[in-house]
Amino acid sequence: MAKETVTSTAVAKRAGVSQSAVSRVFTPGASVSKKTAEKVRKAAAELGYRPNRLARSLIKGQSRIIGLVVAYLENQFYPTVLEKLSQSLQKRGYHVLIFVTNIVQDDFDKILEEIMDYQIDGLIAASLPVSADVVQRYKVEGVPVVMFFNRFEADDTLCGVTADNFKGGRKVANFLAAGGHQRIAYLAGHEAAATQIDREAGFLAGLAEHQLTLYSRGVGGFDFQKAQEATRHMFDVETPPDALFAANDHMAFAAMDTIRFELGLRIPEDVSVVGYDDVPVASWPSYDLTTIHQPMEHIVDLTVEVLLGIIEDQKEPAGHISLDGPLVVRRSARIPDAFASSQDS
Repeated sequence: MAKETVTSTAVAKRAGVSQSAVSRVFTPGASVSKKTAEKVRKAAAELGYRPNRLARSLIKGQSRIIGLVVAYLENQFYPTVLEKLSQSLQKRGYHVLIFVTNIVQDDFDKILEEIMDYQIDGLIAASLPVSADVVQRYKVEGVPVVMFFNRFEADDTLCGVTADNFKGGRKVANFLAAGGHQRIAYLAGHEAAATQIDREAGFLAGLAEHQLTLYSRGVGGFDFQKAQEATRHMFDVETPPDALFAANDHMAFAAMDTIRFELGLRIPEDVSVVGYDDVPVASWPSYDLTTIHQPMEHIVDLTVEVLLGIIEDQKEPAGHISLDGPLVVRRSARIPDAFASSQDS
C-alpha cells in the first residue's frame, strides 16, 4: 500500500504557521525566525514530511542540478577532482549528477543528449570531446556548458578551464634535456583527447628547442594495462630509451612498474620517468614521481565561478582560461643541477 503524501499545508496546520512559512524553512538561505523554524521542523518530523525539491525547482524553472560527464575514473586524479567539485557546488546550493562514459565521440554525444532530459541548469564536461552539434543543442536549450580540464576550439563562445598543457609538456622537455638525456620516449594518452594533444605538442616543441627528436613513442590511452603493453614494446629492445614522459601519472605508474619489475631496469639510474597531474600517489616513496602539478583547487574554483556566473548572474561566457602548473621534482628522474629543487620555469 502506497504511503500517503504529507503536504506542506498539513505541516503548517500542525505547527500553527502559514504555508509560506513552511516553504521558507525548507528553502536554503530564506529568512525565517529560529522559533518558527523549530516549530515547523518538529511538525514535519511528527508527520513524516519531506519537501519535494524537484517539483519546487521545476515550478521555478531551475533544478539546481549540474550535470557532470567524465571518463577515466580509474585515474586517481578524477575522483579527487570530482569530490572537490561536488563539495564546491553543494556549498552554493547545487547538486551534481554524474555520468560516466568512454571517450568515443558517438557514445559521448548520446550521453550528452540524455543528460538534457534531467532538466539540468548547467553542464561540466571533464576532459572529453564535445561536438559542435551537441554544443548548439545546449545553446538552444539555454544550458551553459563549461569544459573542465579541456578545450574546445570550434566555438569561441564555449567556456573552458584547464591547465596550460602545452607549457607543461615543454617544461618536461626542458627538464629531460637539462639532464643530458638523448633517447627520450613519450607515452601518449588517448589520441583524440585535448589534454593529450596539447601535452605532446608542447613536449615535442620543447625537444626541438634543444635540437632533440623523439626516440620512441607508445600509446597507453590513459589506461593502466595499455600503458604497460606500450612500455614493454618501447623498452624491450637492444637500446632502450633513457627517459620517458608519460602523458599522465596513471600511465607513469604503469610504466615504472613494468620497467622495474619486468624489464629489470633501474629508475632513475637507467631511465628517468616523468608524469603529469601530481596525484597523491605520486609522492609515495614507492614511486616518488617527478611530474607536472595540476592546480586542481584553482581550476575547480574557477569552473564553479564561471558556470554559476552564467547561470545566476547572466554573465557572458569567459572563454578559455588556462592556468600554469609547476614541475614537481622528485626522485624518479635524473635531477640536473639547475633543477635541484622544485621549480617553475
